[in-house]
Amino acid sequence: MTEPTAETIRRATDRARSLIGSAEIDAYRRDGAVCVRGLFTPAEVATGIAGITENMAAPSERAKVASRPEDPGYFIEDFCNWQGNAHYRELIFNSAAAAIAGMLMESNRVRLYHEHLLVKEPNTRQRTPWHQDQPYYNVEGFQNCSVWAPMDPVSRPATLEFVAGTHRGPWLMPRSFMSNEAKWFPEGSLEDLPDIEADRGAYNILGWELQPGDAVFFHMLTLHAAAGVGNGRRRVLSIRFLGDDMRHAPRQWQTSPAFPGLENDLPEGAPMDHPLFPLLWEKPAVFA
Repeated sequence: MTEPTAETIRRATDRARSLIGSAEIDAYRRDGAVCVRGLFTPAEVATGIAGITENMAAPSERAKVASRPEDPGYFIEDFCNWQGNAHYRELIFNSAAAAIAGMLMESNRVRLYHEHLLVKEPNTRQRTPWHQDQPYYNVEGFQNCSVWAPMDPVSRPATLEFVAGTHRGPWLMPRSFMSNEAKWFPEGSLEDLPDIEADRGAYNILGWELQPGDAVFFHMLTLHAAAGVGNGRRRVLSIRFLGDDMRHAPRQWQTSPAFPGLENDLPEGAPMDHPLFPLLWEKPAVFA
């Protein structure tokens, strides 16, 4: 897979620097989540919608229905389709998202980890429960970042919410969203999540009303959750990025998403230098 050219990286860097500065970098460092308005241009939003439409028409074998049969709506997720979806590749490789991720992570290089489709159809009641992302994954390290980019308007009640500062740890027990099972780390090996909904006032909860083109960047350890949706459809493309210190951490269980056979190419503790994780951005030599 062809990596972005030097000219593409330069353009992305210039646009990123027009969208964020020291205030956003400080907020990400402090809170583990920051909103970036107007990340994607209208043309890029159209590209994202085209990619999601293609993906929804033919979900991969990795797709999961994340709502119950009795739910009046429908919640579907899919992963790791960028290689076969030209619209996803266009957005991931040519937008400013990776450049902004690099600046927020304070990393010299940015690799793609994977993309994640999340669609809640109108009237979906299913919540996305509070969780951290990194415990579900096969990576270790601190320089990581995800972007959550809705292609439809998202109200404050339906948006993704974050508990500020939780990216500093600890890791908390990952559980299956509907059955609450500990399928990843052995039961008791990690601390369980607190009941945030029982005492929301005890936490610094962040969330933003969003328009298409807006996006939220967040650390893979930042606790986050989302409610169901009302009458509107909520199509989201999330992109996961890896920075300089991220390393392969093979697990004895299937991660979400899984990367079958990766342990044969990358030993434990190796940098994520592999065709599955293409280089998207490098910090320019002169970055005044």
